[in-house]
Amino acid sequence: MSTPGPLADRVPAPPDRLTRAVNGMVAWIARHWLLLFSVLLILYLAVPVAAPILMQSGHERSARLIYAFYRLLCHELPERSYFLFGPQPLYSLSELTAAGVLPGPGIFERPLYLGDMQFGYKIALCQRDLAIYGSVLLGGWVFGLLRGRVVLPRLTIKTYLIFLAPIAVDGLTQLFGWRESNYLLRTATGALFGLASTWLAYPNIQDAMADALQSLDAVAS
Repeated sequence: MSTPGPLADRVPAPPDRLTRAVNGMVAWIARHWLLLFSVLLILYLAVPVAAPILMQSGHERSARLIYAFYRLLCHELPERSYFLFGPQPLYSLSELTAAGVLPGPGIFERPLYLGDMQFGYKIALCQRDLAIYGSVLLGGWVFGLLRGRVVLPRLTIKTYLIFLAPIAVDGLTQLFGWRESNYLLRTATGALFGLASTWLAYPNIQDAMADALQSLDAVAS
């Protein structure tokens, strides 16, 4: 019986069907990760905006499911949220308290107010979160347009912390009751945080995906 030679020992076995399928899926994600992130962010932002639309159109049960789910991800305080289908897009805590529409004064009771025919219905994400995730979405599109064309400077952790300072100060001083923020500050600090996070993370994700593709090419060759 003949034995395989040294050259035969060095030839790898061809990948099976499952391995090829997994490698193909990994390669697709590595090439299209920015598109995938964008679709997920659009869905994450669109669903809470759909909640007041569903309330207004009479689909209250579906809207309440959205509010309940996003309440796990966001405080949904009505005085820090935008409203649709009402006379104005936002209301202060004093306005809502004076109107007697809040189920209670506590931080765990106020989010349960979803809105009504008089004031409109709130979006199921607060003003700051809308700014954060919206800016990550827009920042990702800018990154996609510039990558391969412009060499962007990398954001260091130290510089990132500087960009993080405004949202930390605004959020913490509001949390502990030292002052009350407003929608402009929430939007500005949220957008700055989202853009800085995109600037920090996306170039590194791009490098990791390029390394993954290189590894897959090496395995296939």
